[in-house]
Amino acid sequence: MATTESDLGGPTDLSEDEQRAVEAQLLRLADDELIQAERYTFWQVRAPTLESDLSISNNAQDELGHARLWYDAVQQLGYSEESLIYESDPSDFQHSTLVELPFAEGDWADAIVRAYLYDVAEDIRLSALEDSSYEIIRNRTSRIQGEEGYHLEHAESWLDRMALDEEASERVQAAIDELYPYALTLFEPVGDVEADIDRLGIRTMTLDEMRTEWETRVESFLTELGFDVPTDAAPATPAGRDNEHTDHWHDLHEQMTSSYRNLGRDEATLIMADDDE
Repeated sequence: MATTESDLGGPTDLSEDEQRAVEAQLLRLADDELIQAERYTFWQVRAPTLESDLSISNNAQDELGHARLWYDAVQQLGYSEESLIYESDPSDFQHSTLVELPFAEGDWADAIVRAYLYDVAEDIRLSALEDSSYEIIRNRTSRIQGEEGYHLEHAESWLDRMALDEEASERVQAAIDELYPYALTLFEPVGDVEADIDRLGIRTMTLDEMRTEWETRVESFLTELGFDVPTDAAPATPAGRDNEHTDHWHDLHEQMTSSYRNLGRDEATLIMADDDE
């Protein structure tokens, strides 16, 4: 268990090392959520039922909102939204490679398995941030947890249903085998800053502790449904946390930022801005 120091205070109170650690944690959170949301949009009007279409659209909207909360917290440290997203090089992002992979065409099992693996990790990660020494992270964590709980329930419900159908369960198993190593990258370190994140109490669990809990929960749930879990798998490479990504990410980044570039924008336009913490 990570040790917790006293409250770090606000953005202007941080030392150089403290700000570096806070930034690393926040950018990991923000980048994961943004790219997960972007990928979810693939399923709009493609999901197998109207209910599914609405659910995954809502999930995409939630993840985008969570990304904005985390990016806004980074902006309070002296950055702009443009520099963090639209004007950044693809290699500046630290998201896990799990969230950047394109969905298998027409394979709803791929979407559900990916959502489940990610949402279990997100549930654990948010729990480790509830008592963060950085108040802004604590406050935003409590705002996000309810919506993420719904995402996990949605994925588990679908897995329960697909486990009862032979063809669907075969697709689920194939997705588990393919995606499990990529899901492990969610627990890979960001550079050499992890020790400071733990020492400063920015989160209250280490990456190894979170991964162990994730593996236990995932294996228990999936094996109970009759699926095999590749527990001996190693994290996929590239992992993303080290700013190394798959070729899929470069294509997605081009799509994400094309409107901003083509319209000649030099700042992001928001319809509504969130209140500052």
